[in-house]
Amino acid sequence: MTAKPKRYFAAVLFIIAAATLFLASAATADVLLYDGKPYLHVIHEGRSIKIQRIQDPGYELKGYFAKTARKCPPFCIQPITVDPAVRTIGEIELFHFMENDLREGRGVLIDARTPSWHRKGTIPGSVNYPFTLFTQDENAGERDAILREFGAKPRQQPGLLEKTMQELGLSDKRYLTDRWDFTEAKTLVVWCNGPACGQSPRAIEGLISAGYPADKIFYYRGGMQMWQLWGLTTVIPES
Repeated sequence: MTAKPKRYFAAVLFIIAAATLFLASAATADVLLYDGKPYLHVIHEGRSIKIQRIQDPGYELKGYFAKTARKCPPFCIQPITVDPAVRTIGEIELFHFMENDLREGRGVLIDARTPSWHRKGTIPGSVNYPFTLFTQDENAGERDAILREFGAKPRQQPGLLEKTMQELGLSDKRYLTDRWDFTEAKTLVVWCNGPACGQSPRAIEGLISAGYPADKIFYYRGGMQMWQLWGLTTVIPES
């Protein structure tokens, strides 16, 4: 074979290889998170996790979260709204939260399920705070410690200057309670097993009763069921 045919043959192989890589690349990006966004990364237990959707177009959800009929109670369909002041969000809003508040340390993604559920798999970036920590009076000490973790500060008796400013309407009292200053408290996204799970609504109700500002709490109602229905990445906790 002469040099010219060899160069021609090599060029053909290069074109075929490039086309194959292009098609493979296109296939991996075929099922996006949403328009223009193929994936994102979050830090979970100190390591970077890539969140994307399963690329198999024939994928079907199986197992527990594929069930449509579970005994009610306790598995009753939950309202869209937990509290009038708490916003309910979907997956795209959660993606934005992960890439902004969560990444910058201004937010906490809360898996409000019991530890046995959390151990089976969770949404990357989540921390397990079971709903019972926020709903029982006997957990008040532990609950208060968690509020501090979220950035709440115990309030001291206001001095004369603070009292005067409050009376004159010159201080922002939105995030102040008798016990807590929530001015620097983090934004929370709370979720559980999905639309038929009452654990995250109960956690949210407990947080609000403890004084946490409702406008700093978001409810991801879809939870693990909708997360898995969309074929999104889950992780098994190491700890």
